[in-house]
Amino acid sequence: MPRKLILLIGLLSCLLGCQEAPSSQPNAKIIVVGDSLMAWNSTSGSSIPDVIEKSVGSAVIDRTVPAAWLQTQFDADDRPKTGVQAQFVEGDWKWAIVNGGGNDLMLGCGCSRCDAVLDRMISVDGNSGQIPRFLRRIRDRGTQVIYVGYLRSPKLLTPIEHCKAEGDEFEARIARLAQQEQGITFVSNHDVARPGDASYFSFDLIHPSRKSSRIIGERIANVIRSEGL
Repeated sequence: MPRKLILLIGLLSCLLGCQEAPSSQPNAKIIVVGDSLMAWNSTSGSSIPDVIEKSVGSAVIDRTVPAAWLQTQFDADDRPKTGVQAQFVEGDWKWAIVNGGGNDLMLGCGCSRCDAVLDRMISVDGNSGQIPRFLRRIRDRGTQVIYVGYLRSPKLLTPIEHCKAEGDEFEARIARLAQQEQGITFVSNHDVARPGDASYFSFDLIHPSRKSSRIIGERIANVIRSEGL
């Protein structure tokens, strides 16, 4: 079976539901929520959550789903209905690893005239919006939060190259939030891929190759090890 078809089948199976139930590993202290940056390579056991689990030697609950949006609506009890925010479940977590926002920019506004989308997710100063509210809700329950940035593709023509300016502004706002808030850490991945080297990407030149998933996973694991479980 061609590799691309295998990957497509794996992606479709995740879209149908690949969230891990916390009850599957009741002693886990780490939960991961996010989109396909995190979920990619899961079919080979090489996703970013897989790398983190192996590197820190502690169970990780992977709730990530490809194509998940960060923005959501809330029910009458102020609970998120969909997307990355709804992936998070309360528990005795030491760490919550979060990513998201890329699909909101790429699919929500086509990475063009995205000011309103950006502001709904996070304000210019990093103080307000759905992301600060979400991360504070997690952090205020005693869980340390790591927000994970996206890959960049210097000197490569990719399907999302036109999103660079919006992506840079988005992550600058996340960085401001992390600088201002205790218990929130931003892990940037803008320098993971070497200029002109496609080996850091999957076949679609959007998602991480297993090499990039390993590098990103190790960066996150280093943060966790520095603070401890």
